[in-house]
Amino acid sequence: MKDTFYTYIQNLQDTITSKLEEVDGKATFQEDIWKRPEGGGGRTRVIENGGVFEKGGVNISAVHGALPQSMQTYFGVNDVDFFACGLSLVLHPRNPFVPTVHANWRYFEMYDKNGKIIDQWFGGGQDLTPYYLFDEDAVHFHKVCKMACDKHDGNLYSKYKEKCDEYFFNTHRNEARGVGGLFFDYCRPDETMSISDWYAFVIAIGNSFLNSYIPIVLKRKNLEYTQVHRDWQEIRRGRYVEFNLVHDKGTLFGLKTNGRIESILMSLPPHVQWRYDHHPDPGSEEDRLVKVLKEPRKWV
Repeated sequence: MKDTFYTYIQNLQDTITSKLEEVDGKATFQEDIWKRPEGGGGRTRVIENGGVFEKGGVNISAVHGALPQSMQTYFGVNDVDFFACGLSLVLHPRNPFVPTVHANWRYFEMYDKNGKIIDQWFGGGQDLTPYYLFDEDAVHFHKVCKMACDKHDGNLYSKYKEKCDEYFFNTHRNEARGVGGLFFDYCRPDETMSISDWYAFVIAIGNSFLNSYIPIVLKRKNLEYTQVHRDWQEIRRGRYVEFNLVHDKGTLFGLKTNGRIESILMSLPPHVQWRYDHHPDPGSEEDRLVKVLKEPRKWV
């Protein structure tokens, strides 16, 4: 399974970066091949200063070795080895009317000292973070997510949409990071879903990504904006940074397992503002966004 999934994300990275370069029309992805001293490595691709994307990354990695003590404590296990692979992407568009997007699809195995698999699971999801809320964009994104889930089980979308709303929430701000999407983790084989079934589910979600996001980009990328819109975008990007550095499990795992720091932090936007006690004008579009982020909405 680990070889099958790693081959899949290698191909998916190629598909996604090619499409994003086509949409951007100016910048191309810079590629870094890196190795982890303890075992494994990855292929990082970053785009910067493009016509559409101010900064973005589409990274894959496959790392393995002894599970660090800090992560043994986190998972509640003793001296074990692990393998983890996945694709992680974040795109920060230049135009404030185009939302930021994040996605991640990953697979994890844990072994005893004889090399026997003692645990395995899939995880991942995708979520949308607008700076100005176009309801139809959020509806489109969620519809695509739901269609991908419904191919496998009609209950999965509502379950993983709710988990996404719970996970991508800045509790210290009492607001969501964005308008959600899907979040699933610890998808283990059981009497209803084999590991192959979970694989089929995860690749259906991965394959749906471009259709969930690119139509939104094409619709909004040429809208005119002012410095006021740009300032608001950078203020909201600050909330994005706060989530990634305070709450995000993927960032934590990467830092605790001696991951490649440039790849881990490629999710951070290039221009951000933190203004003291900033509040949008009541009744403004900025205020409408904040109100929606306080209470998760049912989009489809």
